[in-house]
Amino acid sequence: MVFEKCKAVLLKECELVRRIASLQNLVYEAVINRDWNGFEANFSKLGKIGEEFTVLEHERERVFAGILTEADASERFYSLTAGLPPKQRNELSEIYRNLKLETMRVKIAGETIMNYIAGARATVAGIFEIAFPDRKGKIYTPYGTPVSHDMRSMVLNRTL
Repeated sequence: MVFEKCKAVLLKECELVRRIASLQNLVYEAVINRDWNGFEANFSKLGKIGEEFTVLEHERERVFAGILTEADASERFYSLTAGLPPKQRNELSEIYRNLKLETMRVKIAGETIMNYIAGARATVAGIFEIAFPDRKGKIYTPYGTPVSHDMRSMVLNRTL
């Protein structure tokens, strides 16, 4: 029964991580292709899946806490699997390792996207500082209030 509960939760988490990875690829493609509508739609979906993943993480922690009382989650997992028959222990360990690997891949891909966006924003800010030195890197709304540089489209009424 313990094995089935753990396996079910871990497999659900693996499936969500795969969905996150696929959506992350779509987000990356949208950023590269400057498809901001696609970016927002897929980023919104990522947020919803992230919430589902958080619920599953709490479920996994609850299952482990109900079985063992140790403090660290990874220690709990390995303490839990140590009491299982070898075949079940190997199966759960493989699922858990794959989950951790996929999670790291998703994290690295997310950091790559964020670094790309941060670089693009810095480039845009640099261009505006050079093109409009009188503004000292600031952009203003039509009402005269300063706003930060963002990735929204804009129209300039000056020629460069």
